Amino acid sequence: MLLQLMDKTCFTDLHRPPQTLGFVQQSAEEEEAAQRRISTVCERSFQSGRSHAAGTRCRKSRVRCSFWVISAVKHVPPAAPGRVSPHPSLSWKHSGLCAMSQALLLDLVHGCCPTCAGSSLLDESASDSHVFLLCEKRHRDAEETNGFSDRFLSACRSVQFLDSGSTAECLYRLKQTVDQLDLSSIRVLTTLRGREALVPYQEQLFTAVYTFDYRVRSVGTFTCPSCSGSAHTDSPGEGVREEQEEKEEVSAFVQQLPALKGEITVLKSTLIPDCFGHGFSTRTGGVSYIPTLSSLNLFSSSRRRDPGAVVMENRRRLALHAGFHPKPLCLVKVNHASDVWVMGKAEPESYDGMVTNQTGVVLAAPGADCMPILFADPVLKVIGAAHAGWRGTLMGVGMATVEAMVTEFGCQVSNIVVAVGPSVGACCFTKEKEQALDFIRIHPDCVPDPDSDRPHVNIRLANRILLQKGGILPEHIHDDTVTDRPCVTPCTSCHPELFFSHVRDGLHFGTQVGFLWIKETAEQAQHPAGESELK
Repeated sequence: MLLQLMDKTCFTDLHRPPQTLGFVQQSAEEEEAAQRRISTVCERSFQSGRSHAAGTRCRKSRVRCSFWVISAVKHVPPAAPGRVSPHPSLSWKHSGLCAMSQALLLDLVHGCCPTCAGSSLLDESASDSHVFLLCEKRHRDAEETNGFSDRFLSACRSVQFLDSGSTAECLYRLKQTVDQLDLSSIRVLTTLRGREALVPYQEQLFTAVYTFDYRVRSVGTFTCPSCSGSAHTDSPGEGVREEQEEKEEVSAFVQQLPALKGEITVLKSTLIPDCFGHGFSTRTGGVSYIPTLSSLNLFSSSRRRDPGAVVMENRRRLALHAGFHPKPLCLVKVNHASDVWVMGKAEPESYDGMVTNQTGVVLAAPGADCMPILFADPVLKVIGAAHAGWRGTLMGVGMATVEAMVTEFGCQVSNIVVAVGPSVGACCFTKEKEQALDFIRIHPDCVPDPDSDRPHVNIRLANRILLQKGGILPEHIHDDTVTDRPCVTPCTSCHPELFFSHVRDGLHFGTQVGFLWIKETAEQAQHPAGESELK
């Protein structure tokens, strides 16, 4: 048997996979000894899970988690007996661990014992799965041979122990491994109590990209004495308290994650007066680790792997950096059209612009090639934010936002200043000829190569022309045509180190935002209307 050895402590860095140490060609005696050691480790972990059979949760420990991955590897050239075969270029995803399409999480914390766990592994055809054991950390005595039957673990593709730290930390590490293996299907073997405990973590740390299949075994189906006392009944109000505890635990865990790709950087327009707070985010300084979402992704989607808890942490860090914490960040509900919500009125199901004269809230528009556009009237202290993609540009979302400021709050168009954030430039954005014709109708300069099979389109210029036609003064627009101010409208596709881009990265792209708020006066700061939470 050829065993692949992984560094059991390398997961202390939350953003890198286990490091391959090498391959060892083992004799039959060494193989048998290794199997006994694996069995002993499992028995220790399973035994420790019994103490939680009455429903006690394994969440309070903050001990650093460690992993020991041992998996069979086929078709690797054998090394000389007793020698380590060097394979320095072998990456984790190419080491034979990612061939299967399912992860199997065995919950040993909420009532399972070795006998039932082993039976479950056989019942679930674990040989086609990467197995994760959620258990309590214990010292592992390699000399003991009693325990979990060899045939259970030897049937598994790979085994990883989630045996230390909070439940949030363990499941986050599970997610990291699943993402590294490019898996999305997770089968969970647990009890009813275990499912109730794990689902809230799943909802915070995973998205709809992942499929969770809970295989619940009621206490009555267990035949061994170890499981006979694992029934648990919640007292009134306990479920609500525990759900709040779980949210706090997840929040505390993600807050201690290290920032990736450097510090948070925000672009600011010198055109917007100091009575407003504002900025355009970049992609650095967050905790998202998925490559196309790393690191300051600010939008969670059911179609992507970045969960709500991680995105909320990114938003919290941006708020602290930019100075609007704990004001709520209100993000437009994108529909790629021209609807505008006047804050204070009934909120539509979707809209691409919003306006307000309220302090204490931060308006935000997303962008990942589409333009986040900020509007400010320094005379009447009214603000607006809009998301303008190519469809929204053609539908006039920019002027629709201006018109809402004029109609609802009495703004003068000549007083409004506009800052256009990072977005895709004409250098990188192309459309079909039929679609390009719509931009030519706005102005011929919006399509520099109309005779091309797939013409380039300048959606920024199209927005400037439409705003100027609507009465916005040319000098009141800060975009890529302005050369006497610091740039706030670089091409997102051209700068992968600084910006997310749908055009460049495909469907699983991250999101930056443009944000704007009205600063409180000294009197308002002394008499706040009430604190609100960042959401």
